[in-house]
Formats: sequence, structure tokens, C-alpha cells
Amino acid sequence: MNTYLVGGAVRDKLLGLPVKDRDWVVVGSNPEEMIEKGFTPVGKDFPVFLHPKTAEEYALARTERKTAAGYTGFQFHADSDVTLKEDILRRDLTINALVEDENGKVIDYVNGLSDIENKILRHVSPAFKEDPVRILRIARFAARFATLGFTVADETMKLMSEMVEEGEVDSLVAERVWQETVRALAEPSPDIFIEVLRECGALKVLFPEIDRLFGVPQPVEHHPEIDTGVHTMMVLQQACILSEEPVVRFAALTHDLGKGTTPKDILPHHYDHEERGLHLVKALCERYRIPNQFRQLAEITSRYHTHVHRAFEVKANTLLKVLNNTDAFRKPERFEQFLLACIADSHGRPGYENYDYQQAPFFSLARKTAADVDVQNIIKDGFSGEKIKEELYKRRLNALKCLKESVTQP
Repeated sequence: MNTYLVGGAVRDKLLGLPVKDRDWVVVGSNPEEMIEKGFTPVGKDFPVFLHPKTAEEYALARTERKTAAGYTGFQFHADSDVTLKEDILRRDLTINALVEDENGKVIDYVNGLSDIENKILRHVSPAFKEDPVRILRIARFAARFATLGFTVADETMKLMSEMVEEGEVDSLVAERVWQETVRALAEPSPDIFIEVLRECGALKVLFPEIDRLFGVPQPVEHHPEIDTGVHTMMVLQQACILSEEPVVRFAALTHDLGKGTTPKDILPHHYDHEERGLHLVKALCERYRIPNQFRQLAEITSRYHTHVHRAFEVKANTLLKVLNNTDAFRKPERFEQFLLACIADSHGRPGYENYDYQQAPFFSLARKTAADVDVQNIIKDGFSGEKIKEELYKRRLNALKCLKESVTQP
């Protein structure tokens, strides 16, 4: 029985990055022996065990055989006769297939050290093609390591494109797609995740609402980048500068989906794209069973981001309508997230990256001004029942009118 450190821990040590989790592979053992030594079995599909002291994961060396379409169609063999090399050759990327023995020596069966040096994301073997989840994983690793200069190998991109053409991506279940996507949104460059999926053709299959944005023109006077897809990627980049929260980044990514369905005869204008986008966001979130936190912020961003852009132009009753419809009084933190997505939208244009977007702080002030209207004073003034709600609306509206009169549009 021999144990080896494998995968991300070895890779990150070589890259000089913090090692968060350590995974181990066990060669020359079997489930019975592992249990006898005090390990706790946790693996559902193949034998994985938790160390009795460290609680780190120890997996028996295994081989696998494709038995059906999709990412679940595998038969695993894990026993004492499986060698370390056999286990390594089933892994996804060469940089994830490096091994460190108990003496700290790195074992490299697949030229992973060379690919780390040359900053290449390359598949280990043709077996990569058997698991469509690996397309999402490669795109996610590209999003993680883009800032270090890593790119996807040409032959790996070709293989991913072949998988898409053969329909492997069609078999991915909703939960797995979202799981990889939300993890990608937390990476330093989630726009690269989208770009990699687009290059291999998977974006058109998984996220057609985003894919169709590319090539759609916008008015050049407002959007020097012209292309809506390019704009969306720039907005996502700006969202990453403003917030580490995947929920904000998702709202930025989906804020303009409606522009992908704009009738051609009115291009490059996009009248009513907010409402069209709202329906597309709802459908996307339903398809991938996206959590309500993400769904709700994306919906209000799609529907109301242009209202924030026109903050100094709209009347007080429109300000109050937006505050009410976004539930800004009960959920102020979410409203601030919404404003971050609006800032990202404004900054996501060439030459506007450092634009002083005063609309966001003004809307934030409008929320506070309206929220400061004291309901208890309304009750003390003799209002009750539905009349309280009516009077609250009137006083908040009046407060916002006074605010608008006191603020000069920049």
C-alpha cells in the first residue's frame, strides 16, 4: 500500500499558489484494507475514503471504461492490481495529472511539468473525449489560470469541438452545468470561461441566450465596441473588478440577453430589450435550476438597469417605482449588488472603464431618502389599515421630489 499526493495540490505547489485541498491516491490496496486501517468510505461511484485523523480524501487507484453516453456512463475498477500510471492516465489535464511521492519527488507520466512551464492546458489522453463535463472543467481552469498566461492547447480545443459535434454536451444534466458555471464565475477571469465554451461550440448548446449576443450591433455613439457579445464580456470583466461575488457577476453576464432577440429591422437600436431579456433570464434560470439568489438579482438587473442609467432624467415616481419593484427597502444589500451590476454595465465599454458613474450613488441615496420616511409618524398622524400604505407612498414620493430638486445632474 503506497500513497501519493495528486492533482491540484501538486500543480499549485509548482505554480507557487496556495494549496487549499490535498487529495491522495492509494496504490496496492482495496476497500477492506482501507476500512481496517480506520478510513471512512464516502465514495458513491468508486472507493474514496476519509483519513481517520486529517479527514483528507484518499481514493483507490482506479481505471474506468465508457459504457454509455454522458458523464455518468462509466464503469470503474478499483483494486490492488491497478497501477499508479493507469490511474493517472484517466485524468483530465496534464497539469492535474502530476504526482508527488512521500519523499517529495514529482512523478510525471504525461509531460505535465512541460505544460506548466509552457502554460498549456492539454488533455491527458483520448479518453478525455468520453466525459463531457471535462469541457466545462477546461473552460473553468482557463478562467482560473488566464491571468498566469495559460491557454488551451489547439489539439484539446479540437477534441472539445468534436465532442460538441457528436452531441456529448447534450447529455449534461442541469445541476452539473450550473455547478461548473458558478465555480467559473468565482474565478479571476470568468469571461474566458465563456470564450472557451464559445470557441469549441459548447456555448451555443448550453447557453444559446449568451451565444447569440455575439455579432449583434449596438449604436456606436453609446457603444464604441459595437458588438453586444463583446460588450457583455467587458461588463463581466468590470463586474469582477467591482465584486468577488458570483451572484453579481452572473447578473452582469445576463443583463443584456434581450438584445439577442432584437428584430433585425430596428438594429442597431434595442427598444424593449429589458423586458425581452427578463423572459430569457427566467427561462435560463429555470432550465438550470439556478438558485433564487442568482435568479432574482439577474431578473431585476435585466429589467431595471437602464432605469438606473437614466437616474437623473426620470421623474420621482419612476425612482420610487424602481425602488419598490426591486424590493430595495426590504433587501438593501441586494439593491447595492444590483447597482454594482449597473456600474459594470456602464464601465464595460472602451474608454468608459473609469467613468464617474454618479447614477449609482444617486440611486443609493434615493433609497435611503425614501427609507427614512418613518411609518410610525404616519400611524401617529392617525392613518390606519390601507391608508398607511397610501400615505407612505405619498411621503416617500414627496421626499424623492425634494431630493431631485436638490441634486444637480452631472
